Amino acid sequence: MLSVIFIWLYIGITTFLVGYGVLRVVTRHLPYYAHACPVIQSADAYFMCGLVCVTVYAQFFSLFAGVGFMANLILCVLCTLTALVDRRALAATVRRLVMFDESVSGGGEGKGYGKPDIRRFCAVLTLFLLFAYGASRGMIHYDTGLYHAQSIRWIEEYGVVKGLGNLHCRLAYNSSSFALSALYSMAFLGGQSFHCAAGWLAFLLAVVCLPIGKSLRAGRFRTSDFARLMCVYYLVNIFDEMVSPASDYFMVLVAFYIVIKWLELAESGERTILPYGLLCMLGVFLMTVKLSAALILLLTLYPAGRLVREKKWKETGAYLALGFVTALPFFIRNVLISGWLVYPFTQIDLFDVVWKIPKGIADYDAREIQVWGRGYTDVTQFDMPVRKWLPGWFGTLAGSDKVLVTAAAAAVAVLLAETVYLIRIRNKKRRAVPAVVAARNGVMSPVFLTVQGTVAASFLFWLCTSPLIRYGCVWVYLTAAVVFGGVCEAAVYLPAGGRRERCGGWRLAAGRVVSAAVILILVYKGFALAREIAGSYVNDYWLVQKDYENYETRSYEIEGLTFYCPVEGDQVGYNSFPSSPQEAELVLLGEGIGDGFEAVR
Repeated sequence: MLSVIFIWLYIGITTFLVGYGVLRVVTRHLPYYAHACPVIQSADAYFMCGLVCVTVYAQFFSLFAGVGFMANLILCVLCTLTALVDRRALAATVRRLVMFDESVSGGGEGKGYGKPDIRRFCAVLTLFLLFAYGASRGMIHYDTGLYHAQSIRWIEEYGVVKGLGNLHCRLAYNSSSFALSALYSMAFLGGQSFHCAAGWLAFLLAVVCLPIGKSLRAGRFRTSDFARLMCVYYLVNIFDEMVSPASDYFMVLVAFYIVIKWLELAESGERTILPYGLLCMLGVFLMTVKLSAALILLLTLYPAGRLVREKKWKETGAYLALGFVTALPFFIRNVLISGWLVYPFTQIDLFDVVWKIPKGIADYDAREIQVWGRGYTDVTQFDMPVRKWLPGWFGTLAGSDKVLVTAAAAAVAVLLAETVYLIRIRNKKRRAVPAVVAARNGVMSPVFLTVQGTVAASFLFWLCTSPLIRYGCVWVYLTAAVVFGGVCEAAVYLPAGGRRERCGGWRLAAGRVVSAAVILILVYKGFALAREIAGSYVNDYWLVQKDYENYETRSYEIEGLTFYCPVEGDQVGYNSFPSSPQEAELVLLGEGIGDGFEAVR
């Protein structure tokens, strides 16, 4: 646990400084007034921006060398320069954030700050220690032993290797989260390779969920609070698993962050394009974490539509450039590792390189992912109609998952009906109806409907392609939360007069029911987490984080070089390197394994 705390402090300092520097540059060169929107000046915004930037940096660095000591040294130099160049403004920002002052208009030499929020400080510190404990031990994901650990070690030692997917096709599942894990693994120190980044991200999201307590005290819930509630549900579920650097955790947590922050902006009536545009950049990053989350880019419809309508071509070019830089190293790594722009999808075939994974293997891999998510293993049945596999798949779900999937499907139907209704009343130019009042208050504004449509479309895409719960649980959770949360806010907390304060009568009673339900859910999940921690408690890992699980392997040779494969099963872990689930048939592109591999034709 102590090792996790030290690494988290390093991650926090470096990502904050990088995020601070990038946001300062962006807000200086794009029309935006920082004091107008506290969301973009919050501590989590700096940390999340920095996390994205250092991940992009690690991916670019991997194109030239292993991501280890030198990558961290350069990162530290960049952070030091950022702190020195803008030290006064940085000191004021840090002082404000340490004081937990939500205002961004104060600042300067200790003036404009109130008393520190001791309650919030204690809550953040408690979450920090709790999640550091969880990230130091727990269950290692099955796929971590299969290919996550090996992917990270390849990045640590060699960066990117041509044709690496020919050694094991899952090594071609290029996720930017592996580069982030390699950057902060500290393997270059000579000890074990740590895997703390997923836990750090979980901690950040736990802090983002803290405003639920403020809503409980106020007696009014907004749609963003319902999204936070589902995030808490997910965080409790993965508390004993976030020790593993699985890309699924990174994808789900970043998706939660994007949606929660988007809803906050909508609820505050934010009209400036910049914060929405930056969240769209975070959506581009999410796509590089896990390509199945690509529909999050539907969020770009709102800022893009406004930019085009207002003819802001310079800003449009700036956002396109930011998105291009964010995605570029991901696609370059794809081509170098697999020979395909987007592995394992062979519909886009642009490159004729000797290290390309054969098309037949890539197509088989894509179909295997699809059928596995649908609950069966016969790849020949990949084109089975939805009406045949869906009932069987639904029957295998756990009870709570069945309820949540059903709720998400119902939410899609409600959203469609709501959209049709809004179109009709707009065409008839009706006024003084609840929907129009709600629209004026932001609950059914274009910004709000954009995020509702995005999560609903992502849910349907997941359901119709490869609906394994851990692949797309975030869309299941968020679709129900965002749609029904919006309905609840419009019906209960926005009375006919358009004022946001609570009113009497049935709305008061309904609000109390909602508050009671939220409290019950939080108490139940808190009790479940406490019971889980107590039941699995062992007096270990207080100093050093639990290491990767390793498995018995045997060696074999290819052109005089030693490789490894498991004696039983298909997992190898981290230590036996390089390895694959079975003996690979390869041709080396050079004299060493860092030169790359070509498949035997």
